[in-house]
Amino acid sequence: MISGAKLRFARQARGYSQQQLAGMAGVSRQAVSAVESGQSDPSLRVALALAQALGMTVEELFGAEGAIEAVSARVVRGARGARGARVTLAPVGDSFVALPLAGPTVSRAGFLPAGGLLASERAPGGSGRSAGSAGSTPVRPIGPPRPTLVVAGCDPALPLLTEPLSLLDPPIGLSWWPCSSQEALRLAAEGLVHAAGAHLRDRTGEYNTGTAAELLSAGGEVIGFSAWREGLVLGPAAGDDVAAVTDVVSRGLRLVNREPGAEARRVLDRELDDAGIDARQVPGYQTTAAGHLQVADAIAAGLADAGVACEPAALAYGLAFIPLAAERFDLVIPTMHAQSREVQALIKVLGSRWLLDQLASLPGYDPSSCGQHIATFPPNEPGPPTP
Repeated sequence: MISGAKLRFARQARGYSQQQLAGMAGVSRQAVSAVESGQSDPSLRVALALAQALGMTVEELFGAEGAIEAVSARVVRGARGARGARVTLAPVGDSFVALPLAGPTVSRAGFLPAGGLLASERAPGGSGRSAGSAGSTPVRPIGPPRPTLVVAGCDPALPLLTEPLSLLDPPIGLSWWPCSSQEALRLAAEGLVHAAGAHLRDRTGEYNTGTAAELLSAGGEVIGFSAWREGLVLGPAAGDDVAAVTDVVSRGLRLVNREPGAEARRVLDRELDDAGIDARQVPGYQTTAAGHLQVADAIAAGLADAGVACEPAALAYGLAFIPLAAERFDLVIPTMHAQSREVQALIKVLGSRWLLDQLASLPGYDPSSCGQHIATFPPNEPGPPTP
């Protein structure tokens, strides 16, 4: 796939269609298409012919190392971005289009494709009103279900897993359920997700391992994903003289909060408790934003003046940030799913160069722990019988 992408980039950078390149190299257009799509590797003769037609060496065109040369792209009208800004790069016709990933465009705001439709109204307690097993609801699939990795957690970088998973043979889909770390671990304990993303600090000061062992009684694995700083995100109305949560409160600024069970909310509660401030008296404390980017979005829109979120979210929206804690975000995999095809695919892509480069390109992210085995925790031993 890497060599195919390099061939396509080199061809389109020179303004050639597949048919034009095929004619210049003396090969079929189908051969060019097969190489670009990753469906086949070129023979030595085809590789030499394509490289010569493009004015490159075979090593430059098909070698595993080396950077892909830059291409000309049309940037969406009205968009701005400094050198190094992240964009979505897509071929449209015979040219490229670049869409900067900043502000609201860092996340999806449109409809996602559905895999099915509920076949009955969902009743309280989680069971459907029509036939089905206890605690389940009938669903009418839209097309054949396909292997899909289900991940819960709040890190907005989790959707980056979609691309490398889709390139596996066979491809694996991704379904991301955004939620707090506590909720993600609960879903994992109930067997509802393949992996739970968490950044919870336990009583020892360590992240995730102790809390995961407590909540997942059947045991599991902890695999690293990312690290970043959590802190106070400030909008323009906060001014330059706000340096702590106490300043937000003393000035009567309005907060946007995260949901119960989120580590960001726990960080805020800790800061308020240390200052002896009654959280119920803080404007906006009872609000709920569903994730880090949502906190930053609310502040950028002027709906709130401050909130606690990760640094990458603040940087994506161009907001001021005051660090309060350095945190590690891990993926907790229940033992029951560890050998599944979906989890094995996850472990494979966590070590991919593409994913590491994508995480490194996000300002504020540290990908050094991505794919590292952090810990294994065994099943909880049953306690002594109650007399």
